Amino acid sequence: MGVHKPTASPLSENDIEKPPEDFKGEVSLEEFWESLSKEMICHGLVTNGEHNPFVVPPSYHFWAPWIGRNTRHSDTVLNTEFKKVHTSSEILEMTVTKERLKEELFKQKYDVIRSLCIECGVETTGSRSDLLHRLTSEMKSRQILDKVYTKIWSASGGWGVIMCPCGIVYSLKCNLRAESPQDFADLLLSWQHMPNVIIYDFAQPLATHTNLRAPEKLPFCPFEGCLLEPTQTNMELSRCGQLKVSLPWLVKNLSGTNHHGHPVTGSSDHYVLCDHFHEDGDVLRKLSLVPQLADKVSSETAEQLFAEMKKNDYFLNMSLPSTHLFQMRNIIHHYNENKANKLSPSSTKSFGSNLTEAVLENPEAPRSTDDMMEDTILTSLMVPSSSA
Repeated sequence: MGVHKPTASPLSENDIEKPPEDFKGEVSLEEFWESLSKEMICHGLVTNGEHNPFVVPPSYHFWAPWIGRNTRHSDTVLNTEFKKVHTSSEILEMTVTKERLKEELFKQKYDVIRSLCIECGVETTGSRSDLLHRLTSEMKSRQILDKVYTKIWSASGGWGVIMCPCGIVYSLKCNLRAESPQDFADLLLSWQHMPNVIIYDFAQPLATHTNLRAPEKLPFCPFEGCLLEPTQTNMELSRCGQLKVSLPWLVKNLSGTNHHGHPVTGSSDHYVLCDHFHEDGDVLRKLSLVPQLADKVSSETAEQLFAEMKKNDYFLNMSLPSTHLFQMRNIIHHYNENKANKLSPSSTKSFGSNLTEAVLENPEAPRSTDDMMEDTILTSLMVPSSSA
């Protein structure tokens, strides 16, 4: 999973239609994308300047992700972004830690940092490092913290994706507001079969939020998605590099042993692990603890997609939100098609058959266009990442 923020559109709260009072966060995916298609068709029928009667404006109650037909559990999917409508302070406390905000701040260019210093009344002389030092020192103030959050984080959250290790995109979502684990929980809870292993930059918040959403049957268990019980002994062994946790079902299916297990692995366990760049956050979520995954799964899969997508940022950001969505889905469709055609039996063997999506028996035959964004449910591992 990952988020591509450069294509975030600067939508304000006033640009987004509020949901009805009885809206519970459920959206008809098929109805939404059919409406979007009608708008695109009508673009070619109305003369320049005329009103398009099929325009789909951004709204919390009619704004759906794309999840393949064989991946989602039904045509009704979740989008609970309307719950993000709070003050900046409330959103900050719920979705973004101060450390994470600083991490994003340090990625900004000099002009953005200097502009923030001016807005916050911070001295602007000196180097980029000087400005960052002064600004982060002033972030102890709630007022300054809110200003930094509004500038860096509270615009539209960009694109969220869920990908398999081979790079195929299974789910695609345009976030109307700042990205948070809530967005990925929406996607995962809309799936027919949740992957056994999810790798995400901020694993603990995702596991906690998702389990709170479905307390009757915890999505991430055992140990709230950790590999072992978080005892002091286990944590010390992990820090010392003396701990390994084997997940044999990633290589050999446990067929018939668990009626609630994933159709590929047979296991009903679900873990949220940290990729190589964030693994110090929780020592019992380290990807390197699992022999079947260590050195076999690239945590840069999403970053590679985002780097490739940068060439499209300008024209996508110049488009209407609905056009932006339609174009992005088509771009990802062709990306998936190209990626799948390059997959070979040798590439899937390098991951292990249970770690990758199900590929065609004849790798030389072209895949049906319906298959590309209608990907199979047979994926047990998803690779996420974050990109600003």
